[in-house]
Amino acid sequence: MWRLCALLGCIASNCIQAVFFLPKFLLAGPCRLPAVLSVTTTMIKSVFKSLYGVLTAGPIKDALKAIGTKYPKIDVFLRKIQVALFDWYLVKPRNVQYRGDGGNQILFVDVSFLVLEDVKTGIQRVTRSILLQLLKQPPSGFDIQAVYGDRYVGYKAATMSHTNGDALTLSVTRAEIPIQVRSGDIFLGLDYAAVNTLKEQSYLAKLRAAGIKVYFVVYDLLPIQFPSYFPPSTEEFHVRWLRALTKFDGAICISKAVADDYQAWIVKNRLTVSDTFKTTFFHLGADLNNSSPSKGLPLDAEQALQTFSQRPTFLMVGTLEPRKGYRQILDAFTLLWQASENVNLLIVGKVGWNIAEIADIIAKHPELNKKLFWLKGISDEYLEKIYAASTCLIAASEGEGFGLPLIESAQYGIPLLLRDIPVFREVAGEAAYYFGGPAGRQTAAEAAQDTAQSIKAWLSLYEAKQHPLSTGLNYNTWQQSVEQLQKSLFVQ
Repeated sequence: MWRLCALLGCIASNCIQAVFFLPKFLLAGPCRLPAVLSVTTTMIKSVFKSLYGVLTAGPIKDALKAIGTKYPKIDVFLRKIQVALFDWYLVKPRNVQYRGDGGNQILFVDVSFLVLEDVKTGIQRVTRSILLQLLKQPPSGFDIQAVYGDRYVGYKAATMSHTNGDALTLSVTRAEIPIQVRSGDIFLGLDYAAVNTLKEQSYLAKLRAAGIKVYFVVYDLLPIQFPSYFPPSTEEFHVRWLRALTKFDGAICISKAVADDYQAWIVKNRLTVSDTFKTTFFHLGADLNNSSPSKGLPLDAEQALQTFSQRPTFLMVGTLEPRKGYRQILDAFTLLWQASENVNLLIVGKVGWNIAEIADIIAKHPELNKKLFWLKGISDEYLEKIYAASTCLIAASEGEGFGLPLIESAQYGIPLLLRDIPVFREVAGEAAYYFGGPAGRQTAAEAAQDTAQSIKAWLSLYEAKQHPLSTGLNYNTWQQSVEQLQKSLFVQ
């Protein structure tokens, strides 16, 4: 509410100033017209910046997000306003602040979204895990400092608290002090913070000119590859972000598939990259115990886990989004249940964008809480127990950057039933059973029927103990993942 009041106050203040000063400027004659335009532009920008701040932070942001999730047509309108306001809000170039000689170099790790709100998406789980591992074993000669983008100051140091175990807490700092750098430091954009990077790209360019290497982790190109599956402004911001990265020292992708896609996109768009820019890749880790896992079990956890263990339980993990194939899998299981197949489908994931239809289907499904289960916003501790109680992981995404649930499942020896897409082949190889392929080749009914047949075929192999074993999947621990990441940062 205070943000809204501040906005209204800003608008009122600027309107009063305009009413008071404009007549004086006009009476002064044409020679004062440039001054009139300058004052007017300043007033308008002030209002737009205040409006952007209100719409993109705090409870109003949460309310608008909830409305947009439920009503996609309204979301399109809200996103257009966001895009229109963005360029008005771009900050003025900031000055680089330096620290003196002595002491270690610093690896600045951008965790801008994680420090403000951990919504437990896949990217945030990765960010948390990698940061924790860097803090446990920092590169030789470097200290680790988590940073985040502050709209008033620029990049600030986050307050960090961690133990030698797996506890990690991050919080904002009240002091309005930007980071201090020295030639030889490294800035790593670990969190996916496209909008913030675009706001601060002129500052980041100054860091690079001062001898600080600037790298970014690229998780995927999905908003470009599947624009219809994302909010309307996502593609535009993602394109602008990917273009901006080429002006720095490198993009470190989370799979070879993403690295190949990004390099091909750069070539296709004939982009000129910096003289030091390189596209490399590393693989993520699977080790929930060493990823600062969240804790807590619901009161009915024991009963639920027992239910999952009573019959074959197929698990899907990830935010509910159109591209992840939830509708196709639900339709396939509905066919199996109609054919009296005694199997469970367990979905673990929070509500995403534009999934109101499938969420409504799940809520009204006759098998809900019988053979169909949907758990939202659970802890890592509970997820570990669910992995252990499940029979098979299904991943039906039409596109992914990596597929973290694949290797988490393999860690528990859970078999894999995957859509046949390149990144899943890269990660799982022969340690999985594959179905279908890129979506769109069949009608929804045909895809559901074929998927149901693939599930039945897998069940037959499973009962005969002839299914592919995920124990043959080679995966990294988070320590090994960070070691691969460091090669891109330090090996030239």
